[in-house]
Amino acid sequence: MLSIKSALAKPFAKRIYKSIQKWANNPVKTQEKVFQELISTAARTQFGKDHDFISINSYGDFVKRVPVRDYEALKPYVDRVVDGEEDILWTGKPIYFAKTSGTTSGAKYIPITKESMPSHVEAARNAILMYIHETGNTKFVDGKMIFLQGSPILNEQNGVKLGRLSGIVAHYVPKYLQKNRLPSWETNCIEDWETKVDAIVEETLPENMTIISGIPSWVQMYFEKLIQKTGKPVGDIFKNFNLFIFGGVNYEPYRTKFENLIGRKVDSIELYPASEGFFAFQDKQNEKGMLLQLNSGIFYEFIKADEFFDENPKRITIKDVEVGVNYVMIISTNAGLWAYNIGDTVEFTSTNPYRVIVSGRIKHFISAFGEHVIGKEVEQAIQEATAKTGISVSEFTVAPQINPKEGLPYHEWFIEFEEEPKDLSALAKKIDESLQKQNTYYFDLIQGHVLQTLKITPVKKDGFKNYMKSIGKLGGQNKLPRLSNDRKLVDDFPYTN
Repeated sequence: MLSIKSALAKPFAKRIYKSIQKWANNPVKTQEKVFQELISTAARTQFGKDHDFISINSYGDFVKRVPVRDYEALKPYVDRVVDGEEDILWTGKPIYFAKTSGTTSGAKYIPITKESMPSHVEAARNAILMYIHETGNTKFVDGKMIFLQGSPILNEQNGVKLGRLSGIVAHYVPKYLQKNRLPSWETNCIEDWETKVDAIVEETLPENMTIISGIPSWVQMYFEKLIQKTGKPVGDIFKNFNLFIFGGVNYEPYRTKFENLIGRKVDSIELYPASEGFFAFQDKQNEKGMLLQLNSGIFYEFIKADEFFDENPKRITIKDVEVGVNYVMIISTNAGLWAYNIGDTVEFTSTNPYRVIVSGRIKHFISAFGEHVIGKEVEQAIQEATAKTGISVSEFTVAPQINPKEGLPYHEWFIEFEEEPKDLSALAKKIDESLQKQNTYYFDLIQGHVLQTLKITPVKKDGFKNYMKSIGKLGGQNKLPRLSNDRKLVDDFPYTN
């Protein structure tokens, strides 16, 4: 018999589905409306005055007045907001700063405003409702749900609360989900990631877990600890677990591993959240890509990734994007980020409606030899090679070897296996063939004997986990880079076999 919650879920899902269809079917108009609202609201802010928002009448005007910036370039404005000044990037003061680990500037403080906060919460909810609408599955709504996330403890900076995005969002769990939600507040507040996961295992083992959510690499750690404790696959421990929600990294390299840990297939929903905004979520189980959130106070621009470092690269809006092209995504938001480069690259899988996949990071690529290899390509290569061989990979990263002791330069793949295969060179050959097939520059360099076939360096069990721990980035929203254009991460890496 259906519970009340289960019975109410379907009409609610239908209502949300209809409201999403309205803007998804009018994408260009929706984005034009968002653009106009952003410009008119921020015209009297310091940033708006400095960039003459009052005389912006078109997207072309905006491009002329507002250059693309990353965090470093926007930092003088952000610093003023952090110092407590009002009306700098957006009207008034933000209600939160999402603190993230920066690359060159130390910590980054990303403002979240009363206007931008709802979309962080609603997009995740809508993803589940779209799944209910499509599949009719509501069984999971009566079970327990776990969200592996950062601590909800917030600090304060000049009257503005400060914390990790996932910790901030924890304060917005709707009342009707509070009883179903794990871990407990006390457990969620544990700072040390390994201690926290141990506590989560204890708390969840006796429960009817139906939804599990988090970044795959950290959910994997939770699953492994559950199996260690019980000797059973996760799907046997939690008989009604049937929905895995993930975001932050490409799931495909983890899929086989997860099916082994769970012991069966479960449905999954991919999300694309970031401190700067909730950009997309998977709206269909059998369609590739995630629905771009065009009605969430975010105006999107795109620059072709291979033109991004040119002197004056062309900026375009959604109406001019093409399927299958690698773009750097630029955003302007109702949190006061303007023509802001978040560092991600995306590819459109569809323009009716607009769906994207995250293809990598504009700074995370290898082009030490002019090959322009990106994250999506290395992930697809390892996925294809391991699918053919049944080899299970826990984690990996790739770096160029420019000065080998002998022979031609090559790409060095640092791979942590479940069980190290006997023939590493055969696996390397399969990965290399896939990479050549995907990337013509790489193909030319291999065929032209500028590079030799990639080489694999096996990493000890838990090597990457121990590395992330050693640099203070274990757990939360931290992710291992899939590839780098230098050897900073892997030089003197102490965790190889």
